[in-house]
Amino acid sequence: MSSGTRENWRPKVLPGDVEASRQLQEWLAEEEGYRLFGIEHDFRGADLSGGDFTSSWFTQANLTDVRLVEAVLYRADLQSADLTGADLTGADLVRANLDEAVLRSARLDGADMVKASLHGVDASVASFRGTRIMGASLFSVDLRGADLTDATLMQNSFRVTMDDATVVRGLSGTVFGPITVRNGGSVQELAGVELQAWISERGGAIEVIAPGDPVHCS
Repeated sequence: MSSGTRENWRPKVLPGDVEASRQLQEWLAEEEGYRLFGIEHDFRGADLSGGDFTSSWFTQANLTDVRLVEAVLYRADLQSADLTGADLTGADLVRANLDEAVLRSARLDGADMVKASLHGVDASVASFRGTRIMGASLFSVDLRGADLTDATLMQNSFRVTMDDATVVRGLSGTVFGPITVRNGGSVQELAGVELQAWISERGGAIEVIAPGDPVHCS
């Protein structure tokens, strides 16, 4: 390979889909700076762990069960992508667009999601253990059954849905509420001290801040 190509990384396993595999290999052969155009492609079966997909396009892509361990997805567009069961452990998702994506049962343990956008996302039963979700925007995000053990928040828009199966032990930081708690036919909206108490009862410690309130930094 000539100088400037992606000579230090190769997928451990290519996608099973011929078109997705071809697109990925063409991207690997291009000069640095060329963004992967994976819109609507089927990447199932691939192991893309450790790859640098900065600003790449995965809009409406099928990434079900794909391994993206420690992958760099900084500013990547993953809008409406299906990441069901995907492994994003330790991934860089800073400023990534995950609006309307499916993260059901995905693993994002230790991932960096600072200032990511998650609007209309199904993240039920997903794992966010130790994930940095600081400054991210979460609107209409389904976190029922999700695991947020030791996750960190900071000034997050946090309009999410949780239930008694959602694990918040060690969850910390500051958020703008409210959240919706659904259990069976019961629906409850929690904000302010009620939200703080609900998290605290389950082993977390967050501060709920109202829009316009000064943020106190320790």
